[in-house]
Amino acid sequence: MHGNRRATPGVSTVRLGSCALLATATVLVGCERGSAGDPGESATGPSGCPAVHARAQAAVTQAEETDLPWGGPTSGPAAVSGRTIVYVAQTMTNPGVAGAANGVRQAARVIGWNVRVIDGGGTPAGIQAAMSEAVALKPAGIVIGGFDPNSTSRQVSRANAAGIPLVGWHAVAAPGPSRRPELFTNVTTRVEDVARISAQWIISHSNGRAGVVLITDASIPFARNKSELIRKELATCPGVKLLAYENIPIPDASSRTPREISSLLSRFRSRWTHSVAINDLYFADAAPAFRAAGEKGSGPPFNIGAGDGDPSAFQRINSRQYQAATVPEPLSLQGWQIVDEFNRAFSGRPASGYTAPVHIATADNSDGVTTWDPSGYREAYRKIWGK
Repeated sequence: MHGNRRATPGVSTVRLGSCALLATATVLVGCERGSAGDPGESATGPSGCPAVHARAQAAVTQAEETDLPWGGPTSGPAAVSGRTIVYVAQTMTNPGVAGAANGVRQAARVIGWNVRVIDGGGTPAGIQAAMSEAVALKPAGIVIGGFDPNSTSRQVSRANAAGIPLVGWHAVAAPGPSRRPELFTNVTTRVEDVARISAQWIISHSNGRAGVVLITDASIPFARNKSELIRKELATCPGVKLLAYENIPIPDASSRTPREISSLLSRFRSRWTHSVAINDLYFADAAPAFRAAGEKGSGPPFNIGAGDGDPSAFQRINSRQYQAATVPEPLSLQGWQIVDEFNRAFSGRPASGYTAPVHIATADNSDGVTTWDPSGYREAYRKIWGK
């Protein structure tokens, strides 16, 4: 990886008017604590929450560090040979789901396994059909790739009864083993950490004075929980106002996001200074609407993705085109971790217990790359597997 570099928060003019309550089918707008700032206030003036702002700055500085040493497992069972695993994807149009799947494929080639990916297409019926197909194949293991296992409870029960271990990727709220639903382990960063640091980036970047739009997919429990945690962290700073809480299902993002962005720009104008979304893909779909409205690619609004850090997000960030930062999942590493967790399950060993650290990527610390992973994981897993 690259040497440590720290991003310097951008300076933006933040004009906050009085907070209004608006309610529509997809927009929830609420007044937060504190009064609106003077229209002339800016991020260079007094902070809207000095103590909270100071903590946010310290946390962001740490999260922006790069070239982190490997902090994952260094021991475990040698590779079990000749296994086939199935990766059931919520939808391969979700870059995070697809990125983790690619990591699984890479690691499987190294350990000597076969991988089949079945795309659920982002619909409940499609995901259930994909899980049914996966169980019928009787593989050595199945990956729950980015969807709620409870939405396929019958298929999960059949897999459990057949002794097929299940490893989740963003399947339940917390990393590690799960009893209900029964997963050998769930691979993810800690959602609390991701949510907190994305909100803290907004607080730090805006000097505690921002008008924020929050975008989520309420149909996915993991995503809904993440957005609620973001909302709560933003509310710790009285100078930060939540203007809108948008629910846009990921499968509908390409069609709905441009319309919603146009509407929000018309409604909030200069009061909208920052955005945070549970997935970077929303900003790919938002870019045409921002561009059509004459908004500068470098902001405002300044946009941060609270996952997943796919290559297109890095490209937008590095070119300063309608995204300023992301809290990336180390997608390749997590694919390798999924394979390692299966190898532990096949060997009768417990899950590794590893959780990747939280990180913030910006144009100032990414050095032009389009992914982020802690260094040393490939070498560590190869050594563990004897490969």
